[in-house]
Amino acid sequence: MNFDPAAHALSVNRRTFLNRSAFGLGGMALATLLNPSTARAFVPTGAKDERWRGVVQPPHFPIKAKRVIHLCMAGGPSHLESFDFKPRLQELHDQPFPDSFTKGQQLAQLQNTPLKARGSFVGFKKYGQSGAEISDLFPHIGSIADDLCIVRSLHTEQINHDPAHAFMNTGSIVKGRPSMGSWLLYGLGAESDNLPGFIVLTSTSKAGGAQPISARQWSAGFLPSKFQGIQFQSKGEAVHYVGNPEGVCQSTQRQVVEEINRLNGILASDRIDPEIQTRIAQYELAFRMQTSVPDLTDFARESQATLDDYGVKQAGDGSFASNCLLARRLAERGVRFIQLYHRAWDHHREIEKDMPIAARDVDQASAALVRDLKARGLLEDTLIVWGGEFGRTPMGQGTGRDHHINAFSIWLAGGGVKPGVTYGSTDELGYRFLKDGQEMHVHDLHATMMQLCGIDHRRLTFRYQGRDFRLTDVHGKVARGVLA
Repeated sequence: MNFDPAAHALSVNRRTFLNRSAFGLGGMALATLLNPSTARAFVPTGAKDERWRGVVQPPHFPIKAKRVIHLCMAGGPSHLESFDFKPRLQELHDQPFPDSFTKGQQLAQLQNTPLKARGSFVGFKKYGQSGAEISDLFPHIGSIADDLCIVRSLHTEQINHDPAHAFMNTGSIVKGRPSMGSWLLYGLGAESDNLPGFIVLTSTSKAGGAQPISARQWSAGFLPSKFQGIQFQSKGEAVHYVGNPEGVCQSTQRQVVEEINRLNGILASDRIDPEIQTRIAQYELAFRMQTSVPDLTDFARESQATLDDYGVKQAGDGSFASNCLLARRLAERGVRFIQLYHRAWDHHREIEKDMPIAARDVDQASAALVRDLKARGLLEDTLIVWGGEFGRTPMGQGTGRDHHINAFSIWLAGGGVKPGVTYGSTDELGYRFLKDGQEMHVHDLHATMMQLCGIDHRRLTFRYQGRDFRLTDVHGKVARGVLA
Protein backbone atom coordinates (compact mmCIF):
# COMPACT_ATOMS: atom_id res chain seq x y z
CA MET A 1 0.00 0.00 0.00
CA ASN A 2 1.28 3.48 -0.82
CA PHE A 3 1.82 6.45 1.43
CA ASP A 4 -1.09 8.93 1.17
CA PRO A 5 0.17 12.56 1.21
CA ALA A 6 -3.36 13.97 1.55
CA ALA A 7 -4.16 11.86 4.59
CA HIS A 8 -0.81 12.79 6.08
CA ALA A 9 -1.47 16.50 5.57
CA LEU A 10 -4.90 16.31 7.23
CA SER A 11 -3.41 14.53 10.23
CA VAL A 12 -1.14 17.49 11.06
CA ASN A 13 -2.90 20.18 13.11
CA ARG A 14 -1.60 23.71 13.85
CA ARG A 15 -0.09 22.84 17.22
CA THR A 16 1.60 19.71 15.87
CA PHE A 17 2.90 21.66 12.91
CA LEU A 18 4.46 24.34 15.12
CA ASN A 19 5.82 21.74 17.53
CA ARG A 20 7.37 19.46 14.95
CA SER A 21 8.08 21.55 11.90
CA ALA A 22 11.81 21.81 12.60
CA PHE A 23 12.15 18.06 12.76
CA GLY A 24 9.17 16.42 11.09
CA LEU A 25 9.13 18.40 7.84
CA GLY A 26 12.89 18.52 7.80
CA GLY A 27 13.05 14.77 8.23
CA MET A 28 10.52 14.27 5.45
CA ALA A 29 12.43 16.60 3.16
CA LEU A 30 15.69 14.83 3.90
CA ALA A 31 14.15 11.40 3.33
CA THR A 32 12.62 12.55 0.06
CA LEU A 33 15.91 14.03 -1.13
CA LEU A 34 17.81 10.86 -0.27
CA ASN A 35 15.23 8.64 -1.95
CA PRO A 36 12.04 10.07 -3.47
CA SER A 37 10.43 6.63 -3.65
CA THR A 38 10.69 6.13 0.11
CA ALA A 39 7.67 8.29 0.89
CA ARG A 40 5.56 6.36 -1.58
CA ALA A 41 6.56 2.91 -0.46
CA PHE A 42 5.05 2.42 2.96
CA VAL A 43 1.78 1.89 4.74
CA PRO A 44 -0.04 4.87 6.27
CA THR A 45 -0.42 4.89 10.02
CA GLY A 46 -3.37 2.90 11.24
CA ALA A 47 -3.96 1.15 7.94
CA LYS A 48 -4.06 -2.61 7.87
CA ASP A 49 -0.96 -4.02 6.21
CA GLU A 50 -1.40 -5.42 2.73
CA ARG A 51 0.85 -7.47 0.49
CA TRP A 52 3.67 -5.48 -1.10
CA ARG A 53 2.71 -4.79 -4.72
CA GLY A 54 6.08 -3.69 -6.09
CA VAL A 55 7.29 -0.44 -7.63
CA VAL A 56 7.23 -1.65 -11.24
CA GLN A 57 3.60 -0.86 -12.01
CA PRO A 58 2.83 -1.66 -14.73
CA PRO A 59 5.58 -4.11 -15.75
CA HIS A 60 8.03 -2.79 -18.34
CA PHE A 61 7.62 -5.97 -20.44
CA PRO A 62 5.22 -8.90 -20.52
CA ILE A 63 6.00 -11.08 -17.51
CA LYS A 64 7.25 -14.49 -18.64
CA ALA A 65 8.59 -15.59 -15.25
CA LYS A 66 6.46 -14.90 -12.19
CA ARG A 67 8.98 -16.50 -9.89
CA VAL A 68 12.63 -17.62 -9.89
CA ILE A 69 14.22 -20.74 -8.39
CA HIS A 70 18.00 -20.41 -8.18
CA LEU A 71 19.74 -23.76 -7.68
CA CYS A 72 23.11 -22.46 -6.54
CA MET A 73 25.96 -24.97 -6.74
CA ALA A 74 28.17 -23.26 -4.16
CA GLY A 75 31.88 -23.76 -4.68
CA GLY A 76 32.05 -23.67 -8.46
CA PRO A 77 31.33 -26.95 -10.30
CA SER A 78 33.69 -27.84 -13.13
CA HIS A 79 32.16 -27.05 -16.51
CA LEU A 80 34.64 -29.53 -18.00
CA GLU A 81 32.98 -32.42 -16.15
CA SER A 82 29.42 -31.24 -16.58
CA PHE A 83 28.27 -29.34 -19.71
CA ASP A 84 31.33 -28.39 -21.80
CA PHE A 85 33.13 -31.38 -23.29
CA LYS A 86 36.57 -30.64 -24.78
CA PRO A 87 38.14 -33.51 -26.80
CA ARG A 88 41.28 -31.46 -27.42
CA LEU A 89 41.81 -31.11 -23.67
CA GLN A 90 41.61 -34.90 -23.41
CA GLU A 91 44.37 -35.19 -26.00
CA LEU A 92 46.62 -32.80 -24.04
CA HIS A 93 45.99 -34.47 -20.68
CA ASP A 94 49.00 -34.19 -18.35
CA GLN A 95 50.98 -32.21 -20.95
CA PRO A 96 52.13 -28.59 -20.51
CA PHE A 97 49.24 -26.18 -20.93
CA PRO A 98 49.86 -23.80 -23.87
CA ASP A 99 51.28 -20.46 -22.71
CA SER A 100 49.31 -18.63 -25.38
CA PHE A 101 46.12 -19.19 -23.37
CA THR A 102 47.35 -18.04 -19.97
CA LYS A 103 49.97 -15.36 -20.58
CA GLY A 104 49.05 -12.24 -18.63
CA GLN A 105 45.85 -13.85 -17.34
CA GLN A 106 44.57 -13.83 -13.76
CA LEU A 107 44.93 -17.19 -12.06
CA ALA A 108 44.03 -18.07 -8.48
CA GLN A 109 46.42 -20.42 -6.69
CA LEU A 110 48.16 -21.64 -9.86
CA GLN A 111 50.09 -18.39 -10.29
CA ASN A 112 53.79 -18.97 -11.07
CA THR A 113 53.43 -22.77 -11.09
CA PRO A 114 53.94 -25.23 -13.96
CA LEU A 115 50.59 -25.62 -15.71
CA LYS A 116 49.50 -29.01 -17.01
CA ALA A 117 46.35 -29.75 -18.97
CA ARG A 118 43.79 -31.92 -17.21
CA GLY A 119 41.25 -33.73 -19.36
CA SER A 120 37.82 -34.68 -18.09
CA PHE A 121 37.72 -37.87 -16.03
CA VAL A 122 34.18 -38.66 -17.22
CA GLY A 123 32.56 -39.31 -20.56
CA PHE A 124 29.86 -37.25 -22.27
CA LYS A 125 26.72 -38.21 -24.18
CA LYS A 126 24.30 -36.41 -26.45
CA TYR A 127 20.79 -36.22 -25.07
CA GLY A 128 17.38 -35.54 -26.55
CA GLN A 129 16.45 -34.09 -29.89
CA SER A 130 18.64 -31.10 -29.09
CA GLY A 131 21.74 -33.31 -28.91
CA ALA A 132 23.02 -31.46 -25.85
CA GLU A 133 26.34 -32.85 -24.64
CA ILE A 134 26.09 -33.60 -20.93
CA SER A 135 28.51 -35.58 -18.78
CA ASP A 136 27.86 -39.04 -17.41
CA LEU A 137 27.71 -37.50 -13.92
CA PHE A 138 24.32 -35.95 -14.74
CA PRO A 139 22.16 -38.58 -16.48
CA HIS A 140 18.92 -37.29 -14.92
CA ILE A 141 19.60 -33.73 -16.07
CA GLY A 142 20.46 -35.25 -19.45
CA SER A 143 16.96 -36.77 -19.55
CA ILE A 144 15.43 -33.25 -19.53
CA ALA A 145 17.92 -31.81 -22.04
CA ASP A 146 15.15 -30.66 -24.38
CA ASP A 147 13.74 -28.45 -21.60
CA LEU A 148 17.08 -26.76 -20.92
CA CYS A 149 19.00 -23.80 -22.25
CA ILE A 150 22.64 -24.59 -21.49
CA VAL A 151 24.86 -21.51 -21.33
CA ARG A 152 28.55 -22.28 -21.86
CA SER A 153 29.91 -18.74 -22.16
CA LEU A 154 29.21 -17.31 -18.70
CA HIS A 155 32.08 -15.39 -17.15
CA THR A 156 32.63 -13.34 -14.03
CA GLU A 157 35.13 -10.98 -12.41
CA GLN A 158 35.81 -12.43 -8.95
CA ILE A 159 38.11 -15.37 -8.43
CA ASN A 160 37.54 -16.14 -4.72
CA HIS A 161 34.38 -17.67 -3.31
CA ASP A 162 32.80 -15.02 -1.09
CA PRO A 163 33.27 -12.07 -3.47
CA ALA A 164 32.27 -14.29 -6.41
CA HIS A 165 29.06 -15.27 -4.61
CA ALA A 166 28.46 -11.61 -3.83
CA PHE A 167 29.00 -10.71 -7.48
CA MET A 168 26.63 -13.45 -8.64
CA ASN A 169 23.97 -12.37 -6.15
CA THR A 170 24.31 -8.59 -6.12
CA GLY A 171 26.32 -7.62 -9.21
CA SER A 172 28.97 -6.13 -6.93
CA ILE A 173 31.63 -7.16 -4.42
CA VAL A 174 30.88 -4.14 -2.23
CA LYS A 175 29.14 -5.18 0.97
CA GLY A 176 25.71 -3.73 1.58
CA ARG A 177 24.30 -4.09 -1.94
CA PRO A 178 20.89 -5.73 -2.41
CA SER A 179 20.74 -9.28 -3.70
CA MET A 180 18.90 -10.13 -6.91
CA GLY A 181 16.08 -11.75 -4.94
CA SER A 182 15.59 -8.52 -2.99
CA TRP A 183 15.60 -6.45 -6.18
CA LEU A 184 12.99 -8.73 -7.71
CA LEU A 185 10.75 -8.62 -4.64
CA TYR A 186 11.11 -4.82 -4.44
CA GLY A 187 10.27 -4.47 -8.12
CA LEU A 188 7.44 -6.96 -8.61
CA GLY A 189 6.07 -7.35 -5.11
CA ALA A 190 4.89 -10.48 -3.34
CA GLU A 191 2.27 -12.99 -4.44
CA SER A 192 1.90 -14.74 -1.08
CA ASP A 193 0.13 -13.30 1.97
CA ASN A 194 1.33 -16.03 4.32
CA LEU A 195 4.99 -16.57 3.43
CA PRO A 196 8.02 -14.33 2.81
CA GLY A 197 8.54 -13.37 -0.81
CA PHE A 198 12.21 -14.46 -0.78
CA ILE A 199 13.20 -17.74 0.89
CA VAL A 200 16.60 -19.45 1.14
CA LEU A 201 17.45 -23.10 1.88
CA THR A 202 20.91 -24.68 2.21
CA SER A 203 22.28 -28.21 2.08
CA THR A 204 25.71 -29.82 2.32
CA SER A 205 27.32 -32.86 0.70
CA LYS A 206 28.90 -35.71 2.62
CA ALA A 207 31.94 -35.35 0.36
CA GLY A 208 34.61 -32.66 0.48
CA GLY A 209 34.27 -29.28 -1.20
CA ALA A 210 31.79 -27.57 1.14
CA GLN A 211 32.28 -23.81 1.15
CA PRO A 212 30.70 -21.62 3.88
CA ILE A 213 27.90 -19.31 2.75
CA SER A 214 27.43 -15.87 4.26
CA ALA A 215 23.93 -14.56 5.00
CA ARG A 216 24.90 -11.34 3.22
CA GLN A 217 24.34 -13.24 -0.03
CA TRP A 218 20.59 -12.83 0.47
CA SER A 219 20.70 -9.44 2.15
CA ALA A 220 18.44 -6.55 1.12
CA GLY A 221 21.44 -4.21 1.42
CA PHE A 222 20.28 -0.61 1.41
CA LEU A 223 16.73 -1.57 0.42
CA PRO A 224 14.28 -1.75 3.35
CA SER A 225 14.86 -4.98 5.25
CA LYS A 226 11.39 -6.31 4.39
CA PHE A 227 12.92 -7.33 1.06
CA GLN A 228 15.74 -9.49 2.42
CA GLY A 229 15.83 -13.24 2.00
CA ILE A 230 14.59 -15.35 4.89
CA GLN A 231 16.52 -18.54 5.56
CA PHE A 232 14.35 -21.56 6.33
CA GLN A 233 15.94 -24.50 8.11
CA SER A 234 16.43 -27.49 5.82
CA LYS A 235 16.39 -30.00 8.67
CA GLY A 236 13.69 -30.33 11.29
CA GLU A 237 11.35 -27.37 11.73
CA ALA A 238 11.64 -24.97 8.79
CA VAL A 239 11.10 -21.96 11.07
CA HIS A 240 12.06 -22.00 14.74
CA TYR A 241 9.43 -21.03 17.32
CA VAL A 242 6.72 -20.68 14.68
CA GLY A 243 4.14 -22.10 17.11
CA ASN A 244 2.68 -20.33 20.13
CA PRO A 245 4.27 -20.91 23.54
CA GLU A 246 2.46 -23.39 25.73
CA GLY A 247 -0.63 -21.83 27.26
CA VAL A 248 -0.89 -19.03 24.68
CA CYS A 249 -3.90 -19.39 22.41
CA GLN A 250 -4.29 -17.95 18.92
CA SER A 251 -6.62 -15.15 20.05
CA THR A 252 -4.18 -14.05 22.75
CA GLN A 253 -1.35 -14.05 20.23
CA ARG A 254 -3.48 -11.98 17.87
CA GLN A 255 -4.05 -9.41 20.64
CA VAL A 256 -0.31 -9.23 21.34
CA VAL A 257 0.50 -8.63 17.68
CA GLU A 258 -2.19 -5.96 17.35
CA GLU A 259 -0.96 -4.12 20.44
CA ILE A 260 2.67 -4.20 19.28
CA ASN A 261 1.62 -2.93 15.87
CA ARG A 262 -0.49 -0.20 17.49
CA LEU A 263 2.59 1.03 19.37
CA ASN A 264 4.68 0.79 16.21
CA GLY A 265 1.97 2.76 14.43
CA ILE A 266 2.26 5.56 16.97
CA LEU A 267 6.00 5.67 16.33
CA ALA A 268 5.43 5.59 12.57
CA SER A 269 3.17 8.63 12.83
CA ASP A 270 6.03 10.56 14.34
CA ARG A 271 8.66 9.91 11.66
CA ILE A 272 9.23 8.47 8.21
CA ASP A 273 11.24 5.31 8.79
CA PRO A 274 10.85 2.29 6.49
CA GLU A 275 12.07 -0.06 9.21
CA ILE A 276 9.08 0.77 11.42
CA GLN A 277 6.78 -0.24 8.60
CA THR A 278 8.89 -3.36 8.09
CA ARG A 279 8.37 -4.31 11.75
CA ILE A 280 4.62 -3.86 11.42
CA ALA A 281 4.50 -5.96 8.26
CA GLN A 282 6.76 -8.69 9.65
CA TYR A 283 4.75 -9.10 12.86
CA GLU A 284 1.66 -9.62 10.72
CA LEU A 285 3.49 -12.04 8.44
CA ALA A 286 4.94 -14.00 11.36
CA PHE A 287 1.43 -14.40 12.81
CA ARG A 288 0.10 -15.74 9.51
CA MET A 289 3.10 -18.05 9.14
CA GLN A 290 2.01 -19.91 12.27
CA THR A 291 -0.56 -21.70 10.14
CA SER A 292 1.07 -21.57 6.69
CA VAL A 293 4.49 -23.03 7.58
CA PRO A 294 3.29 -26.33 9.12
CA ASP A 295 1.13 -26.93 6.04
CA LEU A 296 4.05 -26.04 3.76
CA THR A 297 6.39 -28.58 5.31
CA ASP A 298 3.84 -31.38 5.64
CA PHE A 299 4.84 -33.79 2.87
CA ALA A 300 2.19 -36.33 3.87
CA ARG A 301 0.04 -35.37 0.86
CA GLU A 302 2.89 -35.98 -1.57
CA SER A 303 2.62 -39.30 -3.35
CA GLN A 304 5.29 -41.95 -2.94
CA ALA A 305 5.94 -41.65 -6.69
CA THR A 306 6.73 -37.95 -6.26
CA LEU A 307 9.05 -38.61 -3.31
CA ASP A 308 10.81 -41.33 -5.30
CA ASP A 309 11.16 -39.09 -8.36
CA TYR A 310 12.96 -36.44 -6.31
CA GLY A 311 14.93 -39.05 -4.39
CA VAL A 312 13.58 -37.89 -1.03
CA LYS A 313 14.35 -40.52 1.59
CA GLN A 314 12.92 -38.54 4.49
CA ALA A 315 11.09 -35.23 4.30
CA GLY A 316 12.95 -32.43 6.04
CA ASP A 317 16.19 -34.42 6.29
CA GLY A 318 18.30 -31.45 5.15
CA SER A 319 19.08 -32.94 1.74
CA PHE A 320 19.08 -31.08 -1.56
CA ALA A 321 16.35 -33.45 -2.75
CA SER A 322 14.05 -32.51 0.13
CA ASN A 323 14.82 -28.82 -0.47
CA CYS A 324 13.89 -29.16 -4.16
CA LEU A 325 10.51 -30.63 -3.30
CA LEU A 326 10.01 -27.84 -0.77
CA ALA A 327 10.97 -25.34 -3.48
CA ARG A 328 8.15 -26.65 -5.67
CA ARG A 329 5.72 -26.24 -2.78
CA LEU A 330 6.98 -22.69 -2.20
CA ALA A 331 6.50 -21.92 -5.89
CA GLU A 332 2.92 -23.20 -5.72
CA ARG A 333 2.29 -20.84 -2.81
CA GLY A 334 3.47 -17.75 -4.64
CA VAL A 335 6.98 -17.18 -3.22
CA ARG A 336 8.71 -14.82 -5.65
CA PHE A 337 12.38 -15.86 -5.29
CA ILE A 338 13.56 -19.23 -3.98
CA GLN A 339 17.26 -19.92 -3.55
CA LEU A 340 18.75 -23.35 -2.82
CA TYR A 341 22.46 -23.50 -1.97
CA HIS A 342 24.23 -26.86 -2.15
CA ARG A 343 27.68 -26.57 -0.62
CA ALA A 344 29.67 -29.29 -2.37
CA TRP A 345 31.69 -28.07 -5.35
CA ASP A 346 35.09 -26.68 -4.27
CA HIS A 347 37.22 -29.43 -5.76
CA HIS A 348 40.84 -28.34 -5.51
CA ARG A 349 41.76 -31.97 -4.89
CA GLU A 350 40.23 -35.42 -5.20
CA ILE A 351 37.79 -34.20 -7.84
CA GLU A 352 37.42 -37.74 -9.19
CA LYS A 353 36.16 -38.90 -5.80
CA ASP A 354 34.15 -35.89 -4.62
CA MET A 355 32.50 -34.50 -7.75
CA PRO A 356 30.55 -37.72 -8.48
CA ILE A 357 29.13 -37.55 -4.95
CA ALA A 358 28.15 -33.90 -5.34
CA ALA A 359 26.56 -34.68 -8.70
CA ARG A 360 24.53 -37.54 -7.22
CA ASP A 361 23.32 -35.15 -4.51
CA VAL A 362 21.70 -32.81 -7.05
CA ASP A 363 21.22 -34.59 -10.39
CA GLN A 364 18.01 -36.50 -9.74
CA ALA A 365 16.26 -33.78 -7.72
CA SER A 366 17.14 -31.00 -10.17
CA ALA A 367 15.61 -32.95 -13.03
CA ALA A 368 12.60 -33.95 -10.94
CA LEU A 369 11.92 -30.31 -10.07
CA VAL A 370 11.79 -29.38 -13.76
CA ARG A 371 9.53 -32.33 -14.60
CA ASP A 372 7.25 -31.71 -11.63
CA LEU A 373 6.80 -28.01 -12.37
CA LYS A 374 6.14 -28.84 -16.01
CA ALA A 375 3.51 -31.45 -15.14
CA ARG A 376 1.73 -28.94 -12.90
CA GLY A 377 1.78 -26.16 -15.48
CA LEU A 378 4.17 -24.07 -13.40
CA LEU A 379 7.35 -24.35 -15.46
CA GLU A 380 6.13 -21.97 -18.15
CA ASP A 381 6.12 -19.07 -15.66
CA THR A 382 8.90 -20.26 -13.32
CA LEU A 383 12.52 -19.50 -14.24
CA ILE A 384 15.05 -22.04 -12.97
CA VAL A 385 18.72 -21.09 -12.88
CA TRP A 386 21.27 -23.86 -12.11
CA GLY A 387 24.97 -23.14 -11.61
CA GLY A 388 27.81 -21.92 -9.41
CA GLU A 389 29.71 -18.70 -8.83
CA PHE A 390 32.53 -19.59 -11.28
CA GLY A 391 34.03 -22.60 -13.04
CA ARG A 392 37.24 -24.64 -12.69
CA THR A 393 40.51 -24.47 -14.58
CA PRO A 394 41.31 -26.74 -17.52
CA MET A 395 44.71 -27.02 -15.86
CA GLY A 396 45.14 -29.46 -13.02
CA GLN A 397 45.80 -28.51 -9.42
CA GLY A 398 47.16 -31.67 -7.86
CA THR A 399 44.22 -34.07 -7.96
CA GLY A 400 41.67 -31.32 -8.63
CA ARG A 401 41.04 -28.00 -10.39
CA ASP A 402 41.44 -24.38 -9.30
CA HIS A 403 38.93 -21.51 -9.49
CA HIS A 404 38.25 -20.15 -12.97
CA ILE A 405 36.46 -16.94 -14.03
CA ASN A 406 36.96 -16.82 -17.81
CA ALA A 407 34.31 -19.42 -18.67
CA PHE A 408 31.81 -21.63 -16.92
CA SER A 409 28.47 -23.29 -17.61
CA ILE A 410 24.99 -22.91 -16.19
CA TRP A 411 21.57 -23.97 -17.38
CA LEU A 412 18.22 -22.22 -17.46
CA ALA A 413 14.73 -23.70 -17.80
CA GLY A 414 11.15 -22.45 -18.01
CA GLY A 415 10.00 -18.88 -17.52
CA GLY A 416 10.23 -17.73 -21.14
CA VAL A 417 13.61 -19.35 -21.88
CA LYS A 418 14.15 -21.08 -25.22
CA PRO A 419 14.27 -24.84 -24.53
CA GLY A 420 16.60 -27.39 -26.10
CA VAL A 421 19.40 -24.99 -27.03
CA THR A 422 23.03 -24.45 -26.14
CA TYR A 423 24.05 -20.79 -25.95
CA GLY A 424 27.63 -19.60 -26.25
CA SER A 425 30.90 -21.45 -26.65
CA THR A 426 34.41 -21.67 -25.25
CA ASP A 427 37.74 -22.24 -26.95
CA GLU A 428 39.03 -25.73 -27.70
CA LEU A 429 40.42 -26.15 -24.18
CA GLY A 430 37.50 -24.61 -22.29
CA TYR A 431 39.67 -21.79 -21.00
CA ARG A 432 37.87 -18.71 -22.30
CA PHE A 433 34.47 -17.80 -23.74
CA LEU A 434 34.38 -17.02 -27.46
CA LYS A 435 33.40 -13.52 -28.58
CA ASP A 436 30.81 -14.77 -31.03
CA GLY A 437 27.86 -12.63 -30.01
CA GLN A 438 26.71 -15.25 -27.49
CA GLU A 439 29.06 -14.42 -24.65
CA MET A 440 27.33 -13.81 -21.30
CA HIS A 441 28.71 -11.82 -18.37
CA VAL A 442 27.08 -12.11 -14.93
CA HIS A 443 25.61 -8.63 -15.50
CA ASP A 444 24.07 -9.95 -18.73
CA LEU A 445 22.58 -12.89 -16.84
CA HIS A 446 20.98 -10.48 -14.37
CA ALA A 447 19.67 -8.27 -17.18
CA THR A 448 18.17 -11.32 -18.90
CA MET A 449 16.55 -12.61 -15.72
CA MET A 450 14.99 -9.19 -15.09
CA GLN A 451 13.70 -9.04 -18.67
CA LEU A 452 12.01 -12.42 -18.27
CA CYS A 453 10.40 -11.13 -15.08
CA GLY A 454 9.00 -8.11 -16.91
CA ILE A 455 11.55 -5.58 -15.67
CA ASP A 456 13.89 -3.34 -17.62
CA HIS A 457 17.10 -3.68 -15.61
CA ARG A 458 18.04 -0.09 -16.48
CA ARG A 459 14.83 1.32 -15.00
CA LEU A 460 14.57 -0.50 -11.66
CA THR A 461 16.67 1.77 -9.46
CA PHE A 462 16.89 2.88 -5.84
CA ARG A 463 18.43 6.17 -4.75
CA TYR A 464 21.00 5.73 -2.00
CA GLN A 465 23.63 8.22 -0.82
CA GLY A 466 22.80 10.53 -3.70
CA ARG A 467 23.09 7.95 -6.47
CA ASP A 468 20.60 5.77 -8.34
CA PHE A 469 21.69 2.15 -7.94
CA ARG A 470 20.52 -0.89 -9.87
CA LEU A 471 21.32 -4.61 -9.91
CA THR A 472 23.41 -4.36 -13.10
CA ASP A 473 25.11 -1.10 -12.07
CA VAL A 474 26.02 0.60 -15.38
CA HIS A 475 26.40 -2.68 -17.27
CA GLY A 476 24.34 -5.56 -18.62
CA LYS A 477 22.70 -6.48 -21.88
CA VAL A 478 19.85 -8.90 -22.40
CA ALA A 479 20.89 -12.21 -24.02
CA ARG A 480 18.04 -12.28 -26.52
CA GLY A 481 19.24 -15.58 -27.96
CA VAL A 482 18.00 -17.41 -24.87
CA LEU A 483 14.52 -15.87 -24.97
CA ALA A 484 11.71 -18.04 -26.36
